Amino acid sequence: QVRLQESGGGSVQAGGSLRLSCEVSGYTTFSAYCLGWFRQAPGKEREGVASIDYDSKTTYADSVKGRFTISRNNGKNVVYLQMNNLKPEDTALYYCVSKSGYCGYALRASTFGTWGQGTQVAVSS
Repeated sequence: QVRLQESGGGSVQAGGSLRLSCEVSGYTTFSAYCLGWFRQAPGKEREGVASIDYDSKTTYADSVKGRFTISRNNGKNVVYLQMNNLKPEDTALYYCVSKSGYCGYALRASTFGTWGQGTQVAVSS
């Protein structure tokens, strides 16, 4: 059974940084899977933030390009989301996600079959 466990959320002021981590377990071949991050703010739909393939090919939402960086350590089965220059509108519950195969170019929640429990990020102005 695949499990995703997020950590690293917290509260910061606008302009600050946070790094989210997600430990992945249960895959027999870690490299065969796409990993990513979604977020959901109160009263809003889930939004794709970023995804990364085994070969480190990445996709980002326009709202985070240039500020967020997704990376993965295939030896440690961990995916990260480095978030810089945070804005109040980045406040949300952030979820680690995974699916088999390649990520593709679109960040669609319906295509990801495995989700973590989420970690809260709060950015104050």
